[in-house]
Amino acid sequence: MCGITGYINASSKPITDTSRIISMLKVQRHRGPDDSGIRAFNLKAGSSQALNSHSIEDIDGNFNGVLGFNRLSILDLSAMGHQPMLSPGGKVALAFNGEIYNAFDYKKELEEWGYQFKSTSDTEVVLALYLKYGLHEMLNRLNGMFAIVIVDLKKRSLYVARDRFGIKPMYYVSNKNVFAFSSELKCFKYINDFSFGLNPAKLDEYLLFRNNINDTLFSDIKSLKPGHFITYTHAGELNVEQFFNVNQYHRQHIHEISRKQVQQKLELCLGNSVQSQLMSDVKLGCQLSGGVDSSLVTWLANKQSKNGNFESVSIVFDDERFSEEKYIDQVSQTLGITAHKFLLDSEYYLDHFEHATWHLEAPLNHPNTIGIYKLSQRAKEYVTVLLSGEGADEVFGGYERFYDIKYPYGGLNILRQIKNNVKQPSEILDYFNEANRAIMSTAFMQPALAKMLCPQFNKRKAAYDRISLYNGLTGTRFDRQVKYEMQSYLPDLLIRQDKMSMAHSIENRVPFLDNEVVSRSFSIPEKFLLSRKNGNGTNTEKYLLKQMTAEVFGHHFAFRDKMGFGIPLREFFLKDRFNQYLNDKVLPGLKGRGVFDGKLVNNWVGNIKGLSPRELEALWVVIAFEAWASVYLDGKYKMPV
Repeated sequence: MCGITGYINASSKPITDTSRIISMLKVQRHRGPDDSGIRAFNLKAGSSQALNSHSIEDIDGNFNGVLGFNRLSILDLSAMGHQPMLSPGGKVALAFNGEIYNAFDYKKELEEWGYQFKSTSDTEVVLALYLKYGLHEMLNRLNGMFAIVIVDLKKRSLYVARDRFGIKPMYYVSNKNVFAFSSELKCFKYINDFSFGLNPAKLDEYLLFRNNINDTLFSDIKSLKPGHFITYTHAGELNVEQFFNVNQYHRQHIHEISRKQVQQKLELCLGNSVQSQLMSDVKLGCQLSGGVDSSLVTWLANKQSKNGNFESVSIVFDDERFSEEKYIDQVSQTLGITAHKFLLDSEYYLDHFEHATWHLEAPLNHPNTIGIYKLSQRAKEYVTVLLSGEGADEVFGGYERFYDIKYPYGGLNILRQIKNNVKQPSEILDYFNEANRAIMSTAFMQPALAKMLCPQFNKRKAAYDRISLYNGLTGTRFDRQVKYEMQSYLPDLLIRQDKMSMAHSIENRVPFLDNEVVSRSFSIPEKFLLSRKNGNGTNTEKYLLKQMTAEVFGHHFAFRDKMGFGIPLREFFLKDRFNQYLNDKVLPGLKGRGVFDGKLVNNWVGNIKGLSPRELEALWVVIAFEAWASVYLDGKYKMPV
């Protein structure tokens, strides 16, 4: 994992020194503390020059663009892996963040083509693929996670690309003065005449869904969508194109095949993914929650690791209602691996609340984000690379809502809608609209609560982009829900994993999002993913993965109720220090900002014990927003040393 940043003066105004790009690299140094590099360039003139990345220097030349890179060394720890990496002819410079797991499958072919490799890094393979095949064909050949920036002086263009599922982040700013790009948007602070501001048009969506679909809450900052790339020409023209579309997946309707056969093929495919992601020149481990997905990955990784003794890292709580420690112990004892467990308490939570917000660059919409922050911080004592189970729920239909979407008109579903919306008949009617039903299944806050918090809240506006996305999807109800969640909910989870792990220079890998695993998932008949009744007489999601898990860790382990990664929020809020923080900082900030109903929030803070679960969740959304606004909009935060 690494960090990319840079900019082009759109007016062709020359860059006179390296102070700005060095500041941009410094602020995201946590993404790559092992090495850094800078290359100045001029697309129109077709020229470039390597610069010193360790001290500010004047630039002698007519360069109006600069590309900077922070390196976290994972493959080829030598200087041969230095970036930006230059092509043999010196006309192409590449900055690459991520890992390509099938990279070395192409090495022989590229050598026969005539390319002479100087390193053993996957970065150079990506560069060689670009030189041979061009951008489109290169991107379609990559199986892995990536953000890539390519400066092609022959074509006098710059390209920025992001992997098909959005595992690695990439942001950009484009106006009449500058085109800037970066792995982390905090780098834009150093762009001339740029300041962080709230985009009020995105607030409704944030309130309802606690995130903005492949976008940010900031005005003038865009997130490059997964599976897309930017072309920026020497003439200042910017174009965004898509190279991957989830609609390319079509579920095969295979009737004469047994569940066992399907399971064996999936296990082989997932095993191959895990094996390819063990590629590393530094120590690896697993992020083990004790749930089905991370336990499967840990089992496969341990089975295929060279020494047969993989290590895991986990977060636990004192409160048994939120801790899955007994299941973590069961996995470690069954596999005979070393398990490192770290306690998350309210003191750590508050101490690192704004640190984590600064790193995430968005409100901490998932309360458990700080758990991943601590896990990564402590994991650094043992490993540099972590494998996680992220993506399994979205790809294999692992949430209860997938069952409800496939069978929406069951009596219990209708009764639940009536009970939850007795005072809002329009919500009950909206349930019978497929697109609305699908996207509202992922809503975090009830529209009525959002309206109470923000009288200007508009549900239709909040849901507009998501309705448009859903209406463009193909397949059955189940398939459309999978594709919708892969493009809406999943990228948000992946960004959280990336930012919290990279805050501590940890690379996080996601075997369930291997190209072949995702493709294989669409060959599985729906009946093997959603089982209407299992042995306990209850509905079961991602049945096939649970069955695989049961054969290793037992039926009860695999088919227990899904806990997720919960946080004892109510208990944390009631602690004296946290309550003081809310009263002394959050409430005054909210009142001064005027975005939310301060009186309502004040009443909630004064009655933490009496809040309903829905109100508690809504309060969290508001608190997370105010912490983010304080850190970024007000600038009341200093970068941790």
